[in-house]
Amino acid sequence: MKRHLVTSLGAALLVAAAVLLAVEVRGEEYESRVGLLAGPAAAEPGTAGFGEVVALSLPALVELARSPSVLSATADELGTTTEELAGRVSVELVPTSGLARLSVRAPTAEQAALAAGRIARAVVDVDLLAPAARLRLLDRPETTRVAPDRTLASGLALVAAVVAGLGTWAARHLRRTRPRDQVRAALASGGVRHPVTVLDDDDPDLVERLTVLCAASARPARVVAVVPDLTDRAEELAAALPDKTSEPADGDAVVAVVPGGGRQEELAAVVGSLPAGATVVAVVLS
Repeated sequence: MKRHLVTSLGAALLVAAAVLLAVEVRGEEYESRVGLLAGPAAAEPGTAGFGEVVALSLPALVELARSPSVLSATADELGTTTEELAGRVSVELVPTSGLARLSVRAPTAEQAALAAGRIARAVVDVDLLAPAARLRLLDRPETTRVAPDRTLASGLALVAAVVAGLGTWAARHLRRTRPRDQVRAALASGGVRHPVTVLDDDDPDLVERLTVLCAASARPARVVAVVPDLTDRAEELAAALPDKTSEPADGDAVVAVVPGGGRQEELAAVVGSLPAGATVVAVVLS
């Protein structure tokens, strides 16, 4: 069980480290934001009113801010393409306020602030709301680091580690219990009705546990290999167990050594052919 726990913890730590590494590998990213506010302008008689113009025209700012004509000069200055720069630009419209927030992401704070300021001024120069209204910059760009988000990464790493650890534990548990279920089914098929201990061959306390079981049965131990490939292992276990030939009970305390996987037809056959005085006390998955 300790080995399974260590394996599960190891898998959890590896997954957590992988998530944190993936976040860090992406590198830093900064976002700079600037506000644009629509205000009334001196309009010629007969033109549409301020509110109507802002309501109808301001939504076009979302696409205008990403257009090549607005981005080309800034893209050249930053050494990138208008298509790549457009993917870093976003515009948020505040309903019924005439306010828009333009955001730009870049690998450095300086590039993000430069791009936000340049693009905002280019949008203002287009004069989208003329002649009834005009956009103006509210303030200087505000820049913050948005990646890596180490708080979010830590949370994701923790969740991923828990899932990985539980998944590994469940997988190893299923791999361990399925052979045991097959062994118990084979024992039942062979006519064994009493409880039988199923042990792993790599259990460090295997010999001691088998010794206790044989002593409790008050019979001499007999180790049986159900397939020829396990004969040597059965002989090693038999030699490691204490000599109990003077035990008072009739028959033998049988320890069956079986393959660790697959069906157990041989076990059922061996158990069914044991003499009447023999009692199966343990099965060793080798």
